[in-house]
Amino acid sequence: DVWVWLRGDDRGELVLRARAIEQALAPAFALQDAVDGFRYSNDRDLSGYEDGTENPTGDDALAAAIVTGQGAGLDGSSFVAVQQWLHDFDRMEHIASGDMDHIIGRRRSDNEELDDAPEFSHVKRTAQESFEPEAFMLRRSSPWSDARRAGLYFVAFGCSFRAFDVQMRRMSGADDGIVDGLFRFTRPLTGAYFWCPPMKDGKLDLSALGL
Repeated sequence: DVWVWLRGDDRGELVLRARAIEQALAPAFALQDAVDGFRYSNDRDLSGYEDGTENPTGDDALAAAIVTGQGAGLDGSSFVAVQQWLHDFDRMEHIASGDMDHIIGRRRSDNEELDDAPEFSHVKRTAQESFEPEAFMLRRSSPWSDARRAGLYFVAFGCSFRAFDVQMRRMSGADDGIVDGLFRFTRPLTGAYFWCPPMKDGKLDLSALGL
């Protein structure tokens, strides 16, 4: 499988670029799915909460997202985890504002982390510095929608899949039986892992694949 991620402000340009890529990959690959994402209210999820608050920045972001020390063909590459989450808006709208804050672990009004956030809160379940070793990744998620459904298209880049794996295990309750409160109003429809090759001389370096 091949995953192609296009970003831009001009929707028409994105449509044309997607078509050009689809034609370039045919007939070896055929389009199976396309998800339209968008930016909402200064990088908020459709639940109204800010997304990616704990993203690393600068050199820390590079260290979290980019492979180093593995040799030619791998150095400069990245691993990406992709999930399409579907929100249950009817259920979400019946959760009291204070209860939603405790599910997330932050106040929706100002994005401040709650001192009394419960162990099932998303903040506690995924605190990247709480893992040993730490489990940082670089998130680039966005809301998505089609004619009848909407949610979050989760995208996270890492120097390996470890950070994503350990966070998902804790979210699901596999480690201690405590399930992330997010599952009360949203669930993943799809999930996949991909490898993003490094660039060399302005082109994809596929030497790690023997190409």
